[in-house]
Amino acid sequence: MKKGTDADLALSKSAVKISLDLLSNPLCEQDQDFLNMVTALDTAMKRMDAFNQEKVNQIQKTVIEPLKKFSSVFPSLNMAVKRREQALQDYRRLQAKVEKYEEKEKTGPVLAKLHQAREELRPVRDDFEAKNKQLLDEMPRFYNSRLDYFQPSFESLIRAQVGYYSEMQKIFGDLTQQLDQPGHTDEQRERENEARLSELRALSIVADD
Repeated sequence: MKKGTDADLALSKSAVKISLDLLSNPLCEQDQDFLNMVTALDTAMKRMDAFNQEKVNQIQKTVIEPLKKFSSVFPSLNMAVKRREQALQDYRRLQAKVEKYEEKEKTGPVLAKLHQAREELRPVRDDFEAKNKQLLDEMPRFYNSRLDYFQPSFESLIRAQVGYYSEMQKIFGDLTQQLDQPGHTDEQRERENEARLSELRALSIVADD
């Protein structure tokens, strides 16, 4: 999304730069009609850039920033999983110790060690069960909340795009009306340009040796 908004801004900035470069071209000083056309283009490009910046700002605020905040919870989530795994390892280690003494002959020293091992096991088991229950309770809630969290951002993205392209339709519709020569089709313009290009190629200074 960030790459997309950066590309959008670069595109509109480039369009404004092109129109500004055309305005500074000497042809604009020599031909009033051409100056009027370039001025109309420059106005349209600046309007496009302004609406594009507005769209990018909206996407930044309602899509990119919320997703950054959402992704920021994952380190804490991963840490909770790691703490649970560590508690499980400690639990299994002490449980194995208890089972080892339970399998031995019940002598006085063995019973003393078994009692001590069980005492060590109890808080570790309680800690694991608490961490495990927390993940079992909260992980599904977190997983199921993804769509509820993302949907407003997605809707905002669509609204931003629809608003922008609606304005672009108006801007370029107005520009087309200002620049279009009545009765000229794209095919006619292409033929006229080819004819002019042929005339230029016929000049001796550009003729092939």
